[in-house]
Amino acid sequence: MANPNRPLSPHLQVYRPQITSVLSITHRATGVALAGGAVLFAYWIMAATYGPAAFATAQAALGSWFGQLVLWGMTFSLFYHLGNGIRHLAWDAGWGYELDRMRISGWLTVIFAAAMTVLTLVVAYSAAGGA
Repeated sequence: MANPNRPLSPHLQVYRPQITSVLSITHRATGVALAGGAVLFAYWIMAATYGPAAFATAQAALGSWFGQLVLWGMTFSLFYHLGNGIRHLAWDAGWGYELDRMRISGWLTVIFAAAMTVLTLVVAYSAAGGA
């Protein structure tokens, strides 16, 4: 018979976070953020169909400093989720299970997401005329 006082699963206070666990949690969080971004994108598209006043309201919200922050967070989420998804595909193919490769691929995922977000930021602002 099992001990009723024994925890059913490891607790966060027992184990210190490792890069693989942090990246896994972040992957799930970015997936949720991307779902929210899809709703935000649908709102933006629907505002365009409802006319100039509704679209101007949506543009003002997304063009504000907070709206821009949300959009850049969504951009990071997209690139992070993409990079980590590719990492998981490599695992599905049997590559990368060694601890050193897991750490390296994890850091490469974060670096890829950050670099692509910055590159997108630079291209977007240069295309907009630096506005």
